[in-house]
Amino acid sequence: MLRSEKDADIKLITEKIGQAKGAFVVDFKGMKVEQVTNLRKKLHAAESEMKVVRNTLAKRAFAGNEVQTKALAEHLTGTNAIVFAFNEVVGVAKTLAEFGKDVEALKIKSGMMEGEALDSNKIKFLATLPGKDQLRAQLLMLMKEPSARLARVLNEYATKNGAPAAAPAEEAPQA
Repeated sequence: MLRSEKDADIKLITEKIGQAKGAFVVDFKGMKVEQVTNLRKKLHAAESEMKVVRNTLAKRAFAGNEVQTKALAEHLTGTNAIVFAFNEVVGVAKTLAEFGKDVEALKIKSGMMEGEALDSNKIKFLATLPGKDQLRAQLLMLMKEPSARLARVLNEYATKNGAPAAAPAEEAPQA
């Protein structure tokens, strides 16, 4: 590998880690090409990217940052890839954990999220948390429930006092 290619790889890793909200070091030794391709597709759907790296080049890319060195560079031994999470870190952790259940050759070594180092236990816990979309749905249900209960109580009160129950609103005829 030429020096210019090495410098380009170091620069690419540095840029991607700067853009990412989180990153994970995974060992993919023993995985078949089909499995790696499948994993890349699933990660792409989760707005993340997997890059196979040379350990020495990745360590050089992380050299200027203490958190990256502690969280990622110390675990760069063997066959590694770095998974960069550009949007939702929890979703990427879930994708990796679920894929790791199906393909035992995939090992999640370490990670980092928003400047904090994550060991494999923290990553497994992170994978159990609900995703952003699920949390939004739960919040909407919580916000909707009190008004729905109020409507039911008012409707029940009206029917007990002899007033007819409120009929569902009919749609206006379209022109």
